[in-house]
Amino acid sequence: MTGPVPQETASASPQAPAPAPRLGCGALILRGDAILLVHRRRAPEAGHWGIPGGKVDWLEPVPRAVEREIAEETGLRIAARDLLCVVDQIDAHGGTHWVAPIYLVPEVSGEAVLREPEALAALGWFPRDALPQPLTLATRTALAAFAARG
Repeated sequence: MTGPVPQETASASPQAPAPAPRLGCGALILRGDAILLVHRRRAPEAGHWGIPGGKVDWLEPVPRAVEREIAEETGLRIAARDLLCVVDQIDAHGGTHWVAPIYLVPEVSGEAVLREPEALAALGWFPRDALPQPLTLATRTALAAFAARG
């Protein structure tokens, strides 16, 4: 004959860990009054224009990840020193949550080249008052943070 299951046994059943946010990064890169934007082919926000960036690798410092991602996507060498904002992109319906530190890069030398055509359809420098649409959430957030600096 078996008795009731002790409470501590009943509550000790394994549960799946809750999903965790993923860590991205990006850079608002300026050249005079123009901003470098890339046209995304992939989700999230495929078909949107956005600041370049990507994923932070395991044990990679965020500033280094930003510099690596910008070089991989555009060929530009930057110095990620000025944290502009942090984007918290939550899509409960789509099941995604990204947290992305965005750095301000006020000067850059060299020419941007599309180096990841499988992920990006185009790139270009756009005047701040004539940006293509639609813009990614990270880009809209970074532009608002930049404008708030005055």
